[in-house]
Amino acid sequence: MKSHAQAVVIGGGLVGCSILYHLTKLGWSDVMLLERSELTSGSTWHAAANIHGLHDSTNISRLQHYTMGLYKELEAETGQGCGIFQPGSLYLAQTEAREHQLRLQAAKAKYYGMDFYEVSRDEAERLHSLVNFGGIRCIMYEPQGGNVDPSGVTMAYAAGARARGAEIHRNCPVTATRAQADGSWIVETPMGEVRTGWVVNAAGLWGREVAALAGIELPLMPTEHQYFVTETIAEIAAMDRRLPSVADRDGEYYLR
Repeated sequence: MKSHAQAVVIGGGLVGCSILYHLTKLGWSDVMLLERSELTSGSTWHAAANIHGLHDSTNISRLQHYTMGLYKELEAETGQGCGIFQPGSLYLAQTEAREHQLRLQAAKAKYYGMDFYEVSRDEAERLHSLVNFGGIRCIMYEPQGGNVDPSGVTMAYAAGARARGAEIHRNCPVTATRAQADGSWIVETPMGEVRTGWVVNAAGLWGREVAALAGIELPLMPTEHQYFVTETIAEIAAMDRRLPSVADRDGEYYLR
């Protein structure tokens, strides 16, 4: 492992590898990623990895819209499959407040030139025959919604970054970070020390602990998120297409 890098990214999940990849796209080839275990071994491997282009935050919407187009480019660039499925997404509103929110998002989508629009109950039932739409005030449809394979996307980011000169070190936990008088940092690992101008904390579940190494109190608290996976459902397996995902915030669930 080399002893100097322009930037060091701590954490080898999807976010860390994305940061590394995008730094190399900006021309930062002298960059390094340090992962305490294996790539995707944190929360990435079991992420639902749903993709959609809109969010309540305008900036996050722009990021999500950008990445929806990026995954196919990554596949072509690296040869690593990203497991892309885009059967569409349905968004349901049971309350007046939720309907207002969805209509605001539809207006935002029109401004961005994105496909996100209202559909009738009949059209929604045609798109997803297993959902009971009774009592739903408003139904929006995003044709490009879907999901990806989070591990595949992470490996594609890693491959793209390596191809542009980045180094990735697995099984290399960071044990200390020390600020230097000249503004640089020393990052300590069992494999040696690295001096760098920039340290990026992308440690996810361990982000609070990594921040504490630098004397920073990061108000981050990991929480459990439950989901369940069924056995194969014969009626669905017999269909000739994938069903769109469904998001019902009022019902506090999503499914695909």
